[in-house]
Amino acid sequence: MADPNIQQLAERVNSDAWLVHRGRYLDVRFLVASGTDQYVIEIHKGRIDSIEHGPFVMPRWTFAMKAEPDVWEKFCVSHPAPRFHDLMALIRFKTLLLEGDQHPFMANLLYFKDVFACLRPLEISL
Repeated sequence: MADPNIQQLAERVNSDAWLVHRGRYLDVRFLVASGTDQYVIEIHKGRIDSIEHGPFVMPRWTFAMKAEPDVWEKFCVSHPAPRFHDLMALIRFKTLLLEGDQHPFMANLLYFKDVFACLRPLEISL
């Protein structure tokens, strides 16, 4: 996962009123790992409050999403290939590992799919 993409995530999510509204009941702290890079993302009422970059000694999180950097690179393109187009596809094909309490993730699946779609480049229509 490219570092500039993850740092822009809070700005992109928090500026999308519909996405924030969709996650208005969600309060969670989760870990995203890309190889040895780790990020703890804290969401409060659908807004990303913080993104902390590791390494961490003992991070506190509800669930963790772990994948290799090449998997995140394939996911973060504007038109990803099959198997890399969706978080559930990554989980299904065992390229993304979901650990911990999966309930907040699954209960807010569409929200998380849209949040992680914000990692992709913005398309400009002419």
